[in-house]
Amino acid sequence: MEKKITYKDAGVDTVEGQRAVSLMKERVKKTFGPEVLTGLGSFAGLFQPDLTGMKTPVLVSGTDGVGTKLKIAILMDRHDTVGRDLVAMCVNDVLCQGARPLFFLDYIATGHVVAEKIADIVRGVADGCELAGCALIGGETAEMPGFYADGDYDMAGFCVGIVDRDRIIDGSDVAEGDVLVGLASSGLHSNGYSLARKILLDEYGAGIDDTADGLDNIGGTVGEILLTPTRIYTKQVMAALSRVRPHAIVHVTGGGFFENIPRVVPEGLGVDIELGSWDVPRVFRFIQEKAGINDEDVFSTFNMGIGMIFVIPESNTEALTDALAEVGERAYRIGTVVKGEGVVLRGRRA
Repeated sequence: MEKKITYKDAGVDTVEGQRAVSLMKERVKKTFGPEVLTGLGSFAGLFQPDLTGMKTPVLVSGTDGVGTKLKIAILMDRHDTVGRDLVAMCVNDVLCQGARPLFFLDYIATGHVVAEKIADIVRGVADGCELAGCALIGGETAEMPGFYADGDYDMAGFCVGIVDRDRIIDGSDVAEGDVLVGLASSGLHSNGYSLARKILLDEYGAGIDDTADGLDNIGGTVGEILLTPTRIYTKQVMAALSRVRPHAIVHVTGGGFFENIPRVVPEGLGVDIELGSWDVPRVFRFIQEKAGINDEDVFSTFNMGIGMIFVIPESNTEALTDALAEVGERAYRIGTVVKGEGVVLRGRRA
């Protein structure tokens, strides 16, 4: 072979990868507390949790991705918010078990590393970790030429939290008469984007920089509405747990109300959801109308404006709403646990 072919010639630029690490390093270090025993660039992250006051500590783990919401970020060439989505999708699941998030790791795969883009993505992850109260102790960026199209990337996250064994929340205490208290979402969060993109961008024909008729009351372009980051509920859940012991906590994610609520409801019980008890953001009804789907379909796909639900005894509702109000969160009483099966939508829609 007359010509030398290097790794860079094959499409992998290790120098650019190192430049990306350099750009993100200081932002990541801001998520560190005294529990983090390693710096960025180690082979593995070391974390020494404070177990003071815990009798039987249990580790709680969660992993997820962002899904096709990444297509919106790529179309807009804006990459500094999807990292928050990544953290939210993992952390919110861990919170549902009553656990406090400890640390987070990310994985980013792309066809070609552009240092500034990767640094933007990780900056969003670090922002999310700060909001979640956990440390970003490690991650991986994989450059995979020929596997991803130019400009495309995917990402996954991994969160570990901790809870005392006798404080685990698993839904086993849910009983008839319990109340469902919901917290507002910020919009679509990170679910249902394949349908949202098909309706808004393909069928309706809106451009990513357009203001769609009927959505102009929300403010921002179609792209900005779709790219709104997923809420992270650490502050709210920790405040709630300081006052009450919920029977269950539900992260309203993929599958909407109809798939997620039954995950914490024992056999023989169902849930009545009172439509009109909270304000459904216009974007959900816009997609529903343009798609020609019914309430059951849209509530099976999207969060419909409720991102997290506490299932609690009726007697605890005031204590819960007071605790949430102290951290600036408005709570909505959205339903009740009843004898039966599944989720039933009742009342008039908002």
